[in-house]
Amino acid sequence: MSGTLLLAVSAVVLLGAYLTYGSWLAKKWGIDPTRKTPAQEMNDGVDYVPTNSAVLLGHHFSSIAGAGPIVGPITAAVFGWGPVVLWILVGSIFFGGVQDYGSLVASIRHRGQSIGQIIETTIGRRGKLLFAIFAWVTLLVVVAAFANIVASTFAASPAAGTSSMLFIALAVCFGLIVYRLRVNLGVATVVGVAAMIGCMALGHMFPLVLTKNTWLVITIIYIGIASVAPVWILLQPRDYLNSFLLYAMIFFAFIGIVVYSPTINIAPVTAFDLGNMNWLFPMLFVTVACGAISGFHSLVGSGTSSKQIANEKDAKLVGYGAMLLEGFLAIVAVISVGYIATSPDNLLEVLKAKGPVSIFAQANGKFMEAIGIPYSIGSEFVALTISAFALTSLDTATRLGRFIMQELFTTEEESRTGAKPKSILANPYVSTIITLACSAYLATGSYLAIWPIFGTANQLLAAMALLAIAVWLKQSKLDNRMVLYPMVFMFLVTFTALSQLIIMYFSRGNFLVGSMSVVLFGLAVALVVLSVQTIKGAVKR
Repeated sequence: MSGTLLLAVSAVVLLGAYLTYGSWLAKKWGIDPTRKTPAQEMNDGVDYVPTNSAVLLGHHFSSIAGAGPIVGPITAAVFGWGPVVLWILVGSIFFGGVQDYGSLVASIRHRGQSIGQIIETTIGRRGKLLFAIFAWVTLLVVVAAFANIVASTFAASPAAGTSSMLFIALAVCFGLIVYRLRVNLGVATVVGVAAMIGCMALGHMFPLVLTKNTWLVITIIYIGIASVAPVWILLQPRDYLNSFLLYAMIFFAFIGIVVYSPTINIAPVTAFDLGNMNWLFPMLFVTVACGAISGFHSLVGSGTSSKQIANEKDAKLVGYGAMLLEGFLAIVAVISVGYIATSPDNLLEVLKAKGPVSIFAQANGKFMEAIGIPYSIGSEFVALTISAFALTSLDTATRLGRFIMQELFTTEEESRTGAKPKSILANPYVSTIITLACSAYLATGSYLAIWPIFGTANQLLAAMALLAIAVWLKQSKLDNRMVLYPMVFMFLVTFTALSQLIIMYFSRGNFLVGSMSVVLFGLAVALVVLSVQTIKGAVKR
């Protein structure tokens, strides 16, 4: 199979979906450019900040992308490239894109509230409590998985780690220049991108060689600080600048694949059952994860991005467009592993020997070599980019974990009146420390031990977000069929996968993650029952 042909067809399909299905969703949901957004009405300079759509797209895309659309599709390629590509395209257009866009719009219509708070409004406080606990546990796994990947990448590529640390200081300077000195965004962007190139050069010349555990500690400290700092001084400018790394990587990878014209060596389809309960259904869907649909995206959209939308019409670009772009990145990942695996039979050996991040970096370093970029520079640049936007997902996930824990320990009256919460667990610093401590403990092992529960919990979170959107649309007297069908499918996938994981983890003696799986399963079932009762009108709010 030609990698160039696959890339071109995928690009056309995704662009066509944005122009057609995305516009149809906007019409169905009554997107109104004249309606004031929460960022305009509640501007506080910390969380609610009206933001240029290009800047917000950069923040949102960098936050949701992480390492998921690379690690997931490459790992799932053991089922063959055909099912993976089909699910990426169908999933990102009709499942992930709908969830992301719907979460963002629902939050905008609820004064920038999170999905959990929207559930409280539509389903009741019990529903909010169930969802909040579920989302917080899922975020622990998200932070643990990505922190592990970042630390491993920095240990293997010290130049990438050093450059990333320099980016942090650069982001603070960029935020001050744009928001305090009021320098024109275009001028600041040119200077910022040039400075990023300088940071990469310094990182290449003076790499900081540290162990994985040391990088893990540094990463945990950084995301803790980032989660409590105002969004304009670190989170937003860092994500915006990092988005140029991501755009550049996608652009160079696209041109490199077109020029190099790689061949996909792995089989289109391998087998339905790979052994050890690795069945195509449901494991393909939860392994691809973020490349098609991710519940984490709903938390980002309703947790940070909705508070920064300056105009409702920008929601399509930020919500739907970013998911389709992530789907495109996942296609590049499939082409990468298909090229690195020299035959249909050695894919598992390649995965075990190199790992998904290394496979992606090596493949795209080779593709970029075809357009004149030295292999060593190209592969290092790709590794840096992957770790950079995994780091942006980390600081966003930690901030969201802090938000959710604060909500859990804030009373209904305190929330309504805006009074300072009495519980110490609602303190932003305390909630951040607890979230990070739990995540750090989970992150001490291998990412391979965490990824199955990460993928399943993340997809189950997506199903629950779709459920919340469906209830809101129903109560708003809007068509919710485009949400209901994906929701039912995702519940079938994730309940099946979670049942398998519970058996697997307990049989292997991993009682901690096995118990987490049982808790997630129970919370999801309880919320589904409560939501069905609400839709039928059995629950009076």
